[in-house]
Amino acid sequence: MERIHEILDINIFGNVDVEQLLKVILIFLAGFFLIRATRFMLNRCFKKNANPQTRMLISKMVDYIGFALLMMIILAELGLKLSTILGAAGILGLAVGVASQKSLGNIISGIFLVTEKSFEIGDVIRVGDQTGVVYSIDLLSIMLKSFDNLLIRIPNETLISSNITNITRFPIRRLDISVTVSYKDDLTHVMETLKAIAGENTNCLDEPAPFILIKDFADSGISVQFGLWFDKSRYVDTKNSVMQDIHRRFREEGIEIPYTHIKIVNE
Repeated sequence: MERIHEILDINIFGNVDVEQLLKVILIFLAGFFLIRATRFMLNRCFKKNANPQTRMLISKMVDYIGFALLMMIILAELGLKLSTILGAAGILGLAVGVASQKSLGNIISGIFLVTEKSFEIGDVIRVGDQTGVVYSIDLLSIMLKSFDNLLIRIPNETLISSNITNITRFPIRRLDISVTVSYKDDLTHVMETLKAIAGENTNCLDEPAPFILIKDFADSGISVQFGLWFDKSRYVDTKNSVMQDIHRRFREEGIEIPYTHIKIVNE
């Protein structure tokens, strides 16, 4: 019972007068300015030799370490009795320790990811069933901005153990379109028409050459894979224009795209 009264009567801070409070405020302002100045100088130093995600990671580390040290200095100046608090709140200390282990794993994974350079800020990546633009790279996680304007947070430990597809890493991409044609159509004619479509479309590149593959014999027709190369920044324009060209040219050339018919018979 006496022990409980001792815990409840803990004086966390000593007697704080106005002069000491002003001193704490000055320490905070000076520390805040020093952290910001350090961030600015490091960003200037690494501007030419480091990519955006490395500079962002350095800035985050300066913030975390700097504000942690600043908080410890301020609490020490206020006379915080850390030993008493830890003795009275052992469960809280254990929870913080477990959380720190998880955070440490994310930090280490983040360092590996930055060193590996598998993606950068602005890249479009796919992690599992999540796809988006790399919006931010932090010590513990990365942020993706999805194409429907949602913010997705993925922990670094999840990234390090997952397959990551960088969709925009290279300057050009290949667009694969699956086309089904009727069994009665001449496949040579179909392939020549697809080559002409790729050659006439200004969004398609001449090199590498278009890729055309007769895939298989499906139930309703013959499946053909049509692959063409384009600049990665013109994905929407390329796909829309090529789909329109296929629909128009097939109709002009008499190439049939089979589809399921439903016949209703009235008796």
